[in-house]
Amino acid sequence: MPTTFYLVLLVQFISSAADNAFLILSIARTMELAGAAWLIPVLKMGFTLFYVVLAPFVGPLADALRKGQVMLLSNILKVLAMLMLLGGAHPLVAIGIAGLGAAMYAPAKYGLITELLPARDLVVANGYFEGVTVTAVILGTALGGVLVSPMLTGSAATAAMDWLAGTHTKLVAGMVVLLLLNTVAAVLSVGVTDSGARYPACKPHPFKLLVRFHRENLMLWRDAKGGLSMAVTTLIWGVGATLQLIVLRWATESLRLPLAQAAYLQGVTALGVIVGALAASRWVALAQATRVLPLGIALGAMVPLLLLVHSVFWAATLLIVVGAVAGFFVVPMNAMLQHRGCSLLTAGRSIAVQGFNENAGMLLMLCLYAATIALEIPLAPMILGFGCLVVCPMVMLNAVAKHPLRPAESSA
Repeated sequence: MPTTFYLVLLVQFISSAADNAFLILSIARTMELAGAAWLIPVLKMGFTLFYVVLAPFVGPLADALRKGQVMLLSNILKVLAMLMLLGGAHPLVAIGIAGLGAAMYAPAKYGLITELLPARDLVVANGYFEGVTVTAVILGTALGGVLVSPMLTGSAATAAMDWLAGTHTKLVAGMVVLLLLNTVAAVLSVGVTDSGARYPACKPHPFKLLVRFHRENLMLWRDAKGGLSMAVTTLIWGVGATLQLIVLRWATESLRLPLAQAAYLQGVTALGVIVGALAASRWVALAQATRVLPLGIALGAMVPLLLLVHSVFWAATLLIVVGAVAGFFVVPMNAMLQHRGCSLLTAGRSIAVQGFNENAGMLLMLCLYAATIALEIPLAPMILGFGCLVVCPMVMLNAVAKHPLRPAESSA
């Protein structure tokens, strides 16, 4: 692997860890402000919204500029988000700015991988990338738990920083830690070298970009392997985003854990994803990606098992297994989607289309979850319904995979 690939991995690790800690910190800040319970999934939606709204524009931006420049700009926006939170802004506003940076960052980092590496290395590279990302999720979630725990919020250092900043919150030390992490990620982004890939200049008119994005979206969906893999990853990303919040709620309601400890338990799922992702990168070739599709059905069937668990040990065990199945399942699908997308479009544009669909799926699932909270639906039927939302589509996608359609034509 080229040196730039490992630098991108390092930036991804730091940035992703900070993002996951930021979510826990934002939830704690919302609770500190006595916000409504349905605001918690809305925080996650605020982070995700720009992935969908800006999808037609971030792909061309990633192709027009050096990928390292886009990564730098996105991390600067995350620094700005933390400064706003320190300045007293509502966590929903701050996490939205961080989401704007993350939306710009995604086509750059994934596009750079497809530019740097041949197709035969994409599954292995995705295994590394998913392993690093999920490690960052684990450590970032754990860090978020530490930042909102009494150990830090009740310290003398926190009181001193609160007095200096004038924010009137016990979470100021955590905000400073995340500010430093995002600053480090921004500095490291400066060192990401140019891959040398160049694409034809696109017309900057917003309407024309929207029309072209719509055409590119249809092209990838109509491709046999591209459409199948995007349907799968869209479903799994929506599931993952919602499961993250469901585990927090389940741990606090069923296991009676405080937010800090529930965050640690949430990170255990990510540990399983690392194992599954690394196993997939070792044993699943790109040409064999569709063979893992039945695991999607198993994944949905495992989620309701949470209702049978009443101890932290067995909860952690189940969540590790769920994570391992998800990691082994999604890495080959993601690699197949990236390969088809780069073949049909360009690296940045294909990742933008992928990001639009996956994050639209996340928004839809998060909206459904927020609605269940607003309607005060009990935890048990909500988890059962969530499992069905995974199993039923995966049964249909398995059936579709047995009757492949004709591949789409590449774009000019």
